[in-house]
Amino acid sequence: MSERPTAEAAGKIDVGGDLTVNRLGFGAMRITGQGVWGPPPDRERAKAALRRAVELGVNFIDTADSYGPDVSEELIAETLYPYPDDLVIATKGGQVRPGPGNWVPDGRPEHLRSVCEGSLRRLRVDRIDLYQLHRPDPKVPLTESIGTLKELKDAGKIRHIGVSNFGEQQLREAEAITPVVSVQNRYNVTDRSSETMVDLCEQESRVFLPWAPISESDNVPLRTAAERHGVSTRQIAIAWLLARSPQILPIPGSGSAEHVEENIAAARIELDAQEQNAITDVVG
Repeated sequence: MSERPTAEAAGKIDVGGDLTVNRLGFGAMRITGQGVWGPPPDRERAKAALRRAVELGVNFIDTADSYGPDVSEELIAETLYPYPDDLVIATKGGQVRPGPGNWVPDGRPEHLRSVCEGSLRRLRVDRIDLYQLHRPDPKVPLTESIGTLKELKDAGKIRHIGVSNFGEQQLREAEAITPVVSVQNRYNVTDRSSETMVDLCEQESRVFLPWAPISESDNVPLRTAAERHGVSTRQIAIAWLLARSPQILPIPGSGSAEHVEENIAAARIELDAQEQNAITDVVG
């Protein structure tokens, strides 16, 4: 291919009914240090990855205040502000970081209000386009956590509300309080634990954001398809997600511009039905 593929090749998807983005985004967890803790080992390399993503048509970036913590949001603003008019930045709140690799849910209303304000400052915006509850807190009633996000939305600080690491019952409980436009759960070729949630999002025209979208991307059907198309198994894993459902918006992340280019090039890969089914059935 003489022309470098862009995220536009993945098609479009609506977020909340009033935001349209290319259906291949960028997950900004990997622009931090080891264990998603502290600054990246090479700050300029991380910033180059962000710039390259936007240059290649990515206009949906997913982050969280807990990535670093704070580091990912700060780097996004430092690198991309003032933002392109079509760029949608989604962030999350509801987890605290005692240390590298450690994640503890905190869905208390006072915590969510505080971290939302922090995200607004770090991202240098007046309103967050998509704010997601990072994880339900078993110590806090879900109605309190989601109710706080609704209050922030009513105050004009959040445009749309999403949820992460949710099951269907929790989603229905949240929806009783406020519209929920997206679900972000772990989902990839080898981890199908959220299969029914993908189907539900498709049925109800809700965005599904798979986290860890290319984790453990190595099995016989992936390798076979990769060899046939002359690409990596990671690229086939992204192509499979794009084909799996029109409501899936993959958000592969990387701290390198070269890997960003490779991920985005997957938007051009067209799997045939046999390849798609072989990959789907391998853990079915």
